[in-house]
Amino acid sequence: MEVQGTVRESEPREFALPVDSEHKATELRLFSMAPPHMRAFHLSWFSFFSCFVSSFAAPPLLPIIRDNLNLTATDIGNAGIASVSGAVFARIAMGSACDLFGPRLASASLILLTAPAVYFTSIASSPVSFLLVRFFTGFSLSTFVSTQFWMSSMFSSPVVGTANGVAAGWGNLGGGATQLIMPLVFAIIRDIGAIKFTAWRISFFIPALIQTLSAFAILIFGQDLPDGNFARLQKSGEKQKDEFSRVFYHGVTNYRGWILALTYGYCFGVELTVDNIIAEYFYDRFNLKLHTAGIIAASFGLANIIARPAGGWISDIMAKRFGMRGRLWALWLVQTLGGVFCVILGQMGSLTASIIVMIIFSVFVQAACGLTFGVVPFVSRRSLGVISGMTGGGGNVGAVLTQLIFFKGSKYSKETGITLMGVMILCCTLPIMLIYFPQWGGMFCGTSENKIATEEDYYLSEWDSKEKEKGLHQSSLKFAHNSRSERGRSKVNSSTMPPSENSPTHV
Repeated sequence: MEVQGTVRESEPREFALPVDSEHKATELRLFSMAPPHMRAFHLSWFSFFSCFVSSFAAPPLLPIIRDNLNLTATDIGNAGIASVSGAVFARIAMGSACDLFGPRLASASLILLTAPAVYFTSIASSPVSFLLVRFFTGFSLSTFVSTQFWMSSMFSSPVVGTANGVAAGWGNLGGGATQLIMPLVFAIIRDIGAIKFTAWRISFFIPALIQTLSAFAILIFGQDLPDGNFARLQKSGEKQKDEFSRVFYHGVTNYRGWILALTYGYCFGVELTVDNIIAEYFYDRFNLKLHTAGIIAASFGLANIIARPAGGWISDIMAKRFGMRGRLWALWLVQTLGGVFCVILGQMGSLTASIIVMIIFSVFVQAACGLTFGVVPFVSRRSLGVISGMTGGGGNVGAVLTQLIFFKGSKYSKETGITLMGVMILCCTLPIMLIYFPQWGGMFCGTSENKIATEEDYYLSEWDSKEKEKGLHQSSLKFAHNSRSERGRSKVNSSTMPPSENSPTHV
C-alpha cells in the first residue's frame, strides 16, 4: 500500500492524565479508569489475563485428564509444547497487525478466533484432540504483543517500563490464578453431582466465557491511541497508513530486536515452561494432593502481581539515573540471578526448601520480563509492533525448545531438567552485553566521542527523504524528543531540549 498525503496535527484536547507532545500519559494511575490511557491499560491486562487462564487451564487438572484420555508422559509433553508453539509466529503477525490496524482490533479479533478452542477442550477424546485444542488455544497468548504495543502507545518514556511491566505482569498472573481457579471450579462441579471425568470438561466453559467477554469489552470500550482509533485517524488524515514491507524491514533488520528475542526466550519462555510442568512436578515428586500441588504451583504465577511490574519500575528508575545503560545493566543482572536460582531449585530435595527457592526464582525471572519490555519500546519507533512481536515470539520459542529438550518424555527427570534450564538462562542472558544504541551507549561503553549521535539521528533513519518530505516522520521526531531522558540524569540536565516537546502538560 502506498503512503500519501501529509500529517496533520490533532486538535488540542483535554486528558485526565498529564501528557507529553505525543499525548502519551506521563503518569500511571492504577486505580483510575480514565479514558483513553487508563481504560486501555485495564482492558489490555484483563484480556491478556483471561487468555493466560485459558491457555494454562489444563495443567492443574492433568492428573484427572491424563487418566480420562490415557495420556502418556510423551503425550503430556507434546501438548505442553503445542500450547506455546502456536504463538511463536502468531506473535510476530500480531506485531505487524498492531502496526497496521491498531491493538484494539488486532487483540479482540485474535481472542474471538481462539475462544472456540477453549470450548472444544470439553469434548477432547484422545491424545491428538487434546494436543490440538491446546495448540489453538495457545495462539491467544499473542495478545501479549498487543498489550505491550498498546501500553507503549499510551504511556511516555518516564513510565513506559512500569506501564508495560504492570499490564503484562497482571496479565501473566492468569498463569498462577488458573492453578487455583480450575481445581476449585472442578471441585464445585464434581460436588454438585458430576462424575470427575465429566466435571473437568464442564470446567473449561468458565475460562472460555471470560475470554469471550473480554474481547467484546475491548471492541466496545477500547481506543488505539490517545487521539482515537487507527481507522478514524487515518480517514481524517491525522495518521497515515504505513507500508507493511517497510515496517517489517526496519523491524527484522534491527539486531537489538533479535537479541531481546533470544534473552526473552529465557525469562518469559522459562515462565511458560514452569507454568506447564510445576503442578505435576510437585504432585509427583512430593506425593501431594491435586489441590495442594495447585496452590503451590499457583504461587509461581501469582508472583507476577508484583514481580513483573517491579521489573518495569526498576527499569524506569535506572533510566532516570543512568539512562538506557541502566536499563540494560538491570536486565542482565536480574535475569542472571533468575538463572542461578533456577539451578538451585533443581537441586532441592525437600518440599519447604523447594517452595522457598521457587518463589525467589519466580520473582527474578518475572522481573526480567518486565525489564525486557523497558528496553523494547526504544528499539524502533516505526516498527514498534514488529519488535514487540519478535521479542514476544522469542519467549514462545524459548518455551518450546526448553520443553522439547528437557521436559519431553522421560529422558531427564524434572528436577534435572529444571537445573539444566537454569544453565540455559545463564548462557542466553550474556548477549545483552552486545546491545548498543549510538545515542546512548551500551553496558560497557558510552556514546562515541568521534561520532556524536542524537535521538533524531537514530529514529529518523527509519524514514527516507521522500517520506520525510511528506511529513511522515513527524511522530518519530516527537518520540525522539521525548526519549532524551534515556541519556540519564546528568546528560539530560546538561543538554538543551525544546521546552515544547519535553514538558509534561495537561493538553
